[in-house]
Amino acid sequence: MRKIILGIALATLFFSYQPNAMAQSKKKQQVAVTIDLNNVKDDKVQVTISAPTITTNEIVYHLPKSIPGTYSVDDYGKFIDDVKAVDSKGAVLEITKLDDDSWSIKNATKLYKITYWVNDTFDIEGNGGFGKGVFSPAGTNIIEGKNFLLNNHGFVGYFDAKKDLTYNLTVTHPETLFGATSLVDSDSSATSDTFVVSRYNDLVDNPIMYSAPDYTTFNVDGMEILFSVYSPNGKHTAKDLSADLEKCMRAQKKFLGPINTNKRYTVLLYLSDMKTKDAKGFGALEHNSSTSVVFPEMMPNSALGKELIDVVSHEFFHIVTPLGVHSNEIHYFDFNSPKMSQHLWMYEGVTEYFANLFQVNQGLIDEAAFYKRMAGKINNAKRLNDTMPFTTMSENVLVEPYKDQYLNVYEKGALIGMCIDVIIREKSNGQKGILDLMQKLTNEYGPKKPFNDSELFGKITELTYPEVGTFLTTYVSGTTPIPYEEYFSKMGIAKTKIQKATNPFINKKSAGITGTSAKEIKIKSNTELSPFLTTLGLQGDDIITAINGTEYTLDQISEMMTTAQKWKEGDAVTMKIIRDGKDLTLTGKVILSYEESEGYHTVDATKNALKEAWLKG
Repeated sequence: MRKIILGIALATLFFSYQPNAMAQSKKKQQVAVTIDLNNVKDDKVQVTISAPTITTNEIVYHLPKSIPGTYSVDDYGKFIDDVKAVDSKGAVLEITKLDDDSWSIKNATKLYKITYWVNDTFDIEGNGGFGKGVFSPAGTNIIEGKNFLLNNHGFVGYFDAKKDLTYNLTVTHPETLFGATSLVDSDSSATSDTFVVSRYNDLVDNPIMYSAPDYTTFNVDGMEILFSVYSPNGKHTAKDLSADLEKCMRAQKKFLGPINTNKRYTVLLYLSDMKTKDAKGFGALEHNSSTSVVFPEMMPNSALGKELIDVVSHEFFHIVTPLGVHSNEIHYFDFNSPKMSQHLWMYEGVTEYFANLFQVNQGLIDEAAFYKRMAGKINNAKRLNDTMPFTTMSENVLVEPYKDQYLNVYEKGALIGMCIDVIIREKSNGQKGILDLMQKLTNEYGPKKPFNDSELFGKITELTYPEVGTFLTTYVSGTTPIPYEEYFSKMGIAKTKIQKATNPFINKKSAGITGTSAKEIKIKSNTELSPFLTTLGLQGDDIITAINGTEYTLDQISEMMTTAQKWKEGDAVTMKIIRDGKDLTLTGKVILSYEESEGYHTVDATKNALKEAWLKG
């Protein structure tokens, strides 16, 4: 197998039968797992769990009810069939299913191994069954000989009080499939991979995607990136999409600076063909050294590249929090009786804020686009419960009525991050911001030292300013809606109405172009065209074939509209068209139309230096 070696080298040896007692003792202090991808039956794969030493007469084996980062109850045990437990002589042990995710095994001191078959969540999700609630990037996929998405929590469980044992995972697979992951494969075989992790949580933290090799690698300031793509119909490739991803990750690494010490990172992109039995929940799920992403394959290449920037950037910034700074509830996550932290405003909100701030900071979007995004979040947050204390919602996010408010972590949560950033910038005369705060919290705690939920606000206040503490108690744990205008004004920004140029192909919010079954770009008939199209001489049913020397079809219409949006008043334009079967060339100049729009803009130039420190510092 062609291997990309990613991950942290582990000293623990892979389980193997050896005659001496010491080797047997080491073997018993780990959980050995085999997942067989060669033998698919009824769209299921078999998992074998070799048990560690068990000293109690009864033990419970669990699949997770919930996993970190999803904030939902998904009951992965529902996807498990035909669970059997045997001793070393093959005799069947008594096993009782306690609930959707747990099995009790009697005479456990004799337990040698457990076997069961795993259904994938994508099939049931697409079929409207009991698995429809599993978020696709946290789900599993089984397509014999083509694709296996191993989010390991969907295949492998743990024994009571034994999550901290070493896990030794062997995956047998067709030679034609490449396993993309940040784990280290210590097996030189082309049909078998071996991965060793120090505890169950680390196994859950490292997804693996097996598919025909389609990947790229690149290095960003010492961080090795593996980008692997599964596109069932070959519409997209890693090579075609890697430029957008690399641009994004270089900007993120530069933005984070010393706060990020990751040496390896893997992005797994699964593209759904949107058939009945396939993924329907699009987005991504973060891990310490990887991100699993699911999107529809039908997306145009440019649109998919843009979505990758937005989604992967959010997940990558989770390196800062909660992966780098988190509470006891996160660090000692209980997969079957999960307790939630009060601080989703930081884990998801600050992460989402960084995912937008870094883009304006690194020049991927302009100032106006950043304000527009924040304005959109303000509008979305107002549609949700704006007086529900964010800490209360966070702590109870698995149950109603708080569960319905979860999406606010990406809206109001990001705005909380923005306001804290603004306060710190103002009080430090632009010298510091919320990224400095997260660096200090990382130094104070870090990934191996969790904090107590109740102590975080006090620690943040100690590391910043009293005004930050007042904001947290008033607007985050309190019931008072945030006065966003007040915080924008600190940076010389206010909501105003301006005249904004519309796309030259659009008139009164209606596009003057459409597509044909032959993938041509056609001028609409019986439609009032924009002044630009009318002045240039376009008529209904004209076919646009090229503009300023660039050829366009319906597949490139997004690129054409994006280019036109950048035109300036009076720019020269040459357009080639087909009219009544004849080739024509039209020449003219750009005429722009304007519409009034309301948004955030600079109104106080005396605060420009502070604003620049906020957005570009």
